[in-house]
Amino acid sequence: MRNLALAALLLATAASPALAQKVAPILTTPEAKDAWTHARPAEARVTHVDLALDVDFAKQTIGGVATLDVLAAKGTKEIVLDVLDLDIQSVTNEKGVQLGWVVGTKDPELGSPLTIALDGAKKIRIAYSSRPGARALQWLTPEQTLGKARPFLFSQGQAINNRSWIPTQDSPGIRQTWSATITVPDGLVAAMSARADTPEGTPVAGGKRAFRFTMANPVPPYLIAIAVGDLKFKAIGPRSGVWSEPGMLDAAVAEFGDVEKMIDAAQALYGPYRWGRYDMLVLPPSFPFGGMENPNLTFLTPTLLTGDRSNTDVVAHELAHSWSGNLVTNATWADGWLNEGFTTYFENRIMESLYGKERAAIYSDLDYAGMVRDVKNAGGDAAKSTRLHGDPGDGAGQLDYLKGSTFLRTIEFTVGRAKWDVYLKGYFDRHAFQPQTSAGFLADLRKHLIRGDKALEAKLQLDRWVFEPGIPSNAVHVKSATLAQVDAMLAAFNAGGPASAIRTEGWQTQQWQRLIGGLPRQQSAARLKELDDALGLTKSTNAYIQSAWFDLAIANRYDPVTPALEEYLTRVGRNLLVTPLYRGLKAQGEWGMPIARRIFDKAKPGYHPVTVGAVTRILDGG
Repeated sequence: MRNLALAALLLATAASPALAQKVAPILTTPEAKDAWTHARPAEARVTHVDLALDVDFAKQTIGGVATLDVLAAKGTKEIVLDVLDLDIQSVTNEKGVQLGWVVGTKDPELGSPLTIALDGAKKIRIAYSSRPGARALQWLTPEQTLGKARPFLFSQGQAINNRSWIPTQDSPGIRQTWSATITVPDGLVAAMSARADTPEGTPVAGGKRAFRFTMANPVPPYLIAIAVGDLKFKAIGPRSGVWSEPGMLDAAVAEFGDVEKMIDAAQALYGPYRWGRYDMLVLPPSFPFGGMENPNLTFLTPTLLTGDRSNTDVVAHELAHSWSGNLVTNATWADGWLNEGFTTYFENRIMESLYGKERAAIYSDLDYAGMVRDVKNAGGDAAKSTRLHGDPGDGAGQLDYLKGSTFLRTIEFTVGRAKWDVYLKGYFDRHAFQPQTSAGFLADLRKHLIRGDKALEAKLQLDRWVFEPGIPSNAVHVKSATLAQVDAMLAAFNAGGPASAIRTEGWQTQQWQRLIGGLPRQQSAARLKELDDALGLTKSTNAYIQSAWFDLAIANRYDPVTPALEEYLTRVGRNLLVTPLYRGLKAQGEWGMPIARRIFDKAKPGYHPVTVGAVTRILDGG
C-alpha cells in the first residue's frame, strides 16, 4: 500500500505544471526496477539535493554538507541512499536533531547502502567527505594540465560514479533538482552543470572563493558535474560559449563556431531547448569520453580540436542529449539505448540540417558498418549482448548507439520522415523530465504512431529490434558516395596497388577511419612502412587517425611505431581511442604485454579513474 500511495502522489504532482519541475515522476513497473541502486524509491525518495562543499586539492577530497529533500510514503520509517567510500560524519534533520544511520556492506561496483531513520524528517543533512581516489573525480597536478600552472579537478558521473562524492539515490530513474555552493582556492574557477548564479564567485574567508549554482529542472543524478581549474570563458553566441584553460580557448571557439546553428536546427526538429544556455567545457586530455552531456555545460575532449570542424558531430551528439537522455531518460541502465540510440539518430539529423545529406550519409554508413562489426565481434546474431534491452553493462561494443540509431532510422524510412518527426517531437513533449523504459517507448509508439495498423507493426519488427539479439532483416543501410570513393581506393591498395595512389587531399576524419578500418588486419612490415611514408599516419595530429593506425600497427607487431604509441597513450585519455590499443597489445602476448604494462604504468597517473579501471580490466582479465 505504501508503494501505491507514493506512486499515486508522484503521478498527481507530475500532472500539475506548477509542480512538475519540483517533483518528477518515477516508474514502478517491473522493468523499471534499477539493479544498480540500493535505493527503494517507491517507499522514500530524494527530490532535491543542496550541496555546500569545499574543494581541497591538497587532500584530494570534497567535503561539506548535503541537504536532501525527501518524499516518503505514509508510514515509511527510513530512506536508503547510495554511497561509495564516503566518510560520513553526521546525519541530522533540518533542525539539527541527530538521525540514526548505518552504512551497509560494500559492493565493489555498487558501493554501499546508507540507511537513514527518518523520524518524520522531510529534510536530512549529511556532513561528509569524499576520499582520495573517488571514482567520479580526477585530480590533476599543474603538470598534467595545458597551462602547467594550476591544479585541475573534474568529475564524470555516468553511469553510477557520483555516489563517490554525493550521498543521494544514484539512479537515472530518480530525477532530482539540485543546487550547490562550491568553495575553491582563490585563483581557480568552479563550473557546474547548472545555471551559474555567481559566475565570478564571491570572496570568502581563508583566501577562497565561493560559486553558487542552481538546476531547477529535475535531472537524473549522474548529470550533476563539477570542474575546477584555471578556466576562462568566451561567448560564441547569445546562448552558447566555451570554458577551457586559456591556452586552448580560441581554438575551441573556432572549432565549435556552428553550435548556435546546431541549437536552431535541433529546435526546428524536435521542439524547444529547455535548459537555458548551452555552454561547453573543454577538459584536459585525460577526460575519458568524447563528450558528456551535462546540462548547461557539456564536457568535451580536446581531441576534437582538429582545426577543420570534422569532429563536431560529437558536439551535435551532446546537444541532442538535451532531448534524448537529459529530457527523457532511461529509467535503468538496461535501457541505455534510449539515451544513446535516440541521440545518435538525432545527431545525424542535426548534421544533415547544417551540412547536407551526404555528410549525414557518411555518419550513417559508418554507423551501419560499426553495428555489423560489433555484432560479429560479439559472436554473431545469436549473442545475447547484441540486444538493445539487456543486462545493464552487458551490451556489445557501441550497439546502444549504432543498433539503436539504425532502428530509429528504419522506422523513419518505413513510415516516412514527416510522420516520424511529428511523432518524435510529440514523444519528447509527452515524456519531458521523466524516465522511460523500452517497454514504455514501444507502448507509446504503438499508441501514437502505429495505431493498430497490423501490417505496419509486422513490417517494423519492433520487438525483434529491442528484445532479441542480432540485426533484423529490415535494417536500413544508408550508403555514402564519399565513402564509396574511399572504398575504391582501398580496394586498389588491397589488390596490391601503391599507397601513393591513395589521394587524401581534403579528407576529413571519417574518410581516414574508413580507409584504415578497411585494411586487412595482416600486413607486412614493408607494406606498413609504405603506408606510413605515403600518408604520414604516425605523425598525424588527429587523435582519431593515430588511434586507428596504431591499432593496425599493433596487430602486426610493427615496432617502429612504439615510441609514438607511448607518447600518444600518455597524452590521450579518451576511452574510445586508448582502450582498443591496450586490448590489441594484450592480444599480442609476449610482444605486446610488456609494452602495455610499461606504458600503462607511466600513463596511469594522467588517466581518469574510469579509464584506469577499463585498462586494468583489459590487462588483468582472463
